[in-house]
Amino acid sequence: MSLQDDNKAIVGRWFTDFWGKTSDLRVIDEIAAPDMLLKYSLHEPRKGRDDIKAFITDFREAFPDLNFWGTADLIADGDYVVGQWEGGGTHSGPAFKDFLGGGLPAKTGRKLHFTGVTVLKLRDGKITEEIGLDDGVTALTQLGLLRTA
Repeated sequence: MSLQDDNKAIVGRWFTDFWGKTSDLRVIDEIAAPDMLLKYSLHEPRKGRDDIKAFITDFREAFPDLNFWGTADLIADGDYVVGQWEGGGTHSGPAFKDFLGGGLPAKTGRKLHFTGVTVLKLRDGKITEEIGLDDGVTALTQLGLLRTA
């Protein structure tokens, strides 16, 4: 297999085991670099395995049915892999304060469904960066944190 194929396989596993229907926190230790950067427009940037574990644990507690899935084939070039996705969930858990647009009290019942594109950088078989552009306006509007005109 080529470097690009190896990297796509790693990212495919990350999307399934980290962002899929459930999160297996072991995948963070296995394929995330110790100082990995996770950055999306909806949230404060996260850095390092422990910070990323705390983020996904809190996100999934607040949105127990959280799930993301790919909507197109992954594209790889050198150390970079690009993925297109959609996903969401229902806020049926505890209060969640991680959105830059504001926090949610416990169990609002609000649903979010949105899309995005993510660029991941890998080095020596580990993900060093995941930087995504999500449709935060749609997500924040669905959650009642942003009003439309």
